Amino acid sequence: MIVSMLLKSKGVQTWARRLHIYISMALLLVTLFFAVTGITLNRPELFERSEPIIQQHTLTVPHSVLLSHSDTFQPNREELVAFLTKETELRGTPSALDVYTEVEQGELLLGELSMDFKGPGYNATVFIDMTTGAADVETTHYGIVALLNDLHKGRNSGGIWKWFIDVTALLMVFFVLTGVCLILPKKKTLRTSMQWMSFGTLLSLVIYFVAVP
Repeated sequence: MIVSMLLKSKGVQTWARRLHIYISMALLLVTLFFAVTGITLNRPELFERSEPIIQQHTLTVPHSVLLSHSDTFQPNREELVAFLTKETELRGTPSALDVYTEVEQGELLLGELSMDFKGPGYNATVFIDMTTGAADVETTHYGIVALLNDLHKGRNSGGIWKWFIDVTALLMVFFVLTGVCLILPKKKTLRTSMQWMSFGTLLSLVIYFVAVP
């Protein structure tokens, strides 16, 4: 009772109205983005029709970068990633290095290195022969729809984008709560709104239990 009276007070209603308006405008395009990509994710057969674009690159990695730790025949990951990114315009998040070496009497007989770069709608694989420095790079672009879908899921999108999704979700919760707060004093509208909420909830449950395998 006390909480209900507090929510109906003029001050709370004023702030709820302001927050509801400002949050709705701040999330306008973001909400549209998640709504549209919800459809593209749910119906991939209608949108993901184009074949991915695969490109091959070859280059030579300097031994000063590839074998910076000459005593252990291990590359400096930061220097290697910087070199590959500059020379082939790779993007995305690089994986850990997968290194295999055979050393005999301090001499590198066999050395193979591989790693991946992953980003939204994008993937790249790198394979390097450590004895010659020859590198083969294969990049795959899956298209704009795949990029948007990965952003929707936060897949390979980095920590900052994941935080953006979290903040957006919290703002959506505030948008809903302020909407409920605004409708509380309006008894007739509240009654109708509760009926629609009950109908939507019941319909969702029926569809889940009846239609979902």
